[in-house]
Amino acid sequence: MSNLKISPEELEEMLDRSAKRALESIGLTDENAARDIMEMRSLLDAWRDTRKSIWNTTVKILTVATLTFIAGAVWMSFNGE
Repeated sequence: MSNLKISPEELEEMLDRSAKRALESIGLTDENAARDIMEMRSLLDAWRDTRKSIWNTTVKILTVATLTFIAGAVWMSFNGE
């Protein structure tokens, strides 16, 4: 076996080339790339907020429905006598 030795400069150059290829493969090499990434993050934040809002609304609806059912049952028990 031979020992492969890479200088820090060579390693940095390899990493730079790999990063550039990765960005090119997803179309983030032009002057609009930074804006595109910010927009994607904004969309992701909006999706997270929407998902949280949907969950909160669902819990509120179930809580109100349960309390309405209980109130109706209590009302009917007093009205039935």
